Amino acid sequence: MKAIGIIPARYASSRFPGKPLADILGKSMIQRVYEQCKKANSLSEVIVATDDNRIFNHVISFGGKALMTATTHLSGTDRCNEVIQSLEAKYNVAINIQGDEPFINPEQINQIISLFSSPEITIATLAKKIETLPLLTDENSPKAIFDNHGIAQNFCRSITQINPNQTYYKHIGIYGYRSQTLAKICKLPPSENEKTERLEQLRWLDNEYKIKVGITTFESLSIDIPEDIEKIKAQMR
Repeated sequence: MKAIGIIPARYASSRFPGKPLADILGKSMIQRVYEQCKKANSLSEVIVATDDNRIFNHVISFGGKALMTATTHLSGTDRCNEVIQSLEAKYNVAINIQGDEPFINPEQINQIISLFSSPEITIATLAKKIETLPLLTDENSPKAIFDNHGIAQNFCRSITQINPNQTYYKHIGIYGYRSQTLAKICKLPPSENEKTERLEQLRWLDNEYKIKVGITTFESLSIDIPEDIEKIKAQMR
């Protein structure tokens, strides 16, 4: 199986403009993400997909690979699809990797690719067991609900009716798609559930695409606002 890792990277973030270029102890965030992805031995290629020349030039400057994509994309999924469609080389699977997780564990990437060993799996993602109660109602941390076979049943932002005997899972925002499936889901209009929860994966479920959920033990640290940079620097020191 030939897999490509694609890192969508926008400059115009409303809460943190220029976030991909933010310095984290001598390296930009996008460079740290890229270097972590290169450690995943299941990836044949890693490319940053951006709509900004500053990010493109920076990635090239540290020896990375980047492609310019349209400024009109509404999601990283659409940006990934443009990359897949533009490449001469063909890949069975594309992995959409968050550009704001500078210390993503390469084993998470290897794990999500391994889920495609079953030919019936066309979309995959990861989830981690929730250990603290406040996280269940934190709307900034989406939850994944799946059956005993790891097939997603729903995704939501908050769980209000909590069963103390049930295990809940935080959704980890990394996706894998078979290339043909990626092209198809990018043509789908937003669904009502997606609009309500502001979660694009609900569009795929509403159109009867199965999503395989793998359980990871690794915690991801994402950067949403400038203050998060200082927290990560403190941990690194």
